[in-house]
Amino acid sequence: MNQDLIDVAIERGRLIERISSQRQLLGQQLQPLGAGLATADRAITRIRQGSDYVKQHPEMVAVGVAALVVLQPRRVWRWSQRLFFVWRTWRMLRKQFGISA
Repeated sequence: MNQDLIDVAIERGRLIERISSQRQLLGQQLQPLGAGLATADRAITRIRQGSDYVKQHPEMVAVGVAALVVLQPRRVWRWSQRLFFVWRTWRMLRKQFGISA
């Protein structure tokens, strides 16, 4: 009986070692997936922040709809593209020169 306990303990040790190596291998294989999931998490967070902002400031949505109704949609689209370009350039310059908001 004593030999049986020793054999079980040895087998248990081998299994624990095998499990450990499998965990390390799985961690290495899933590492690229982690970066993609982190990006998805950031995107979801931004979307939620945007929807919270819209819920807290419905007047901004009303102003946007009014701008589309009053102005020509083509003109609104053109100005939106220009503002987006300016905003993106500003963010790039802030990041490049280390300017904080």
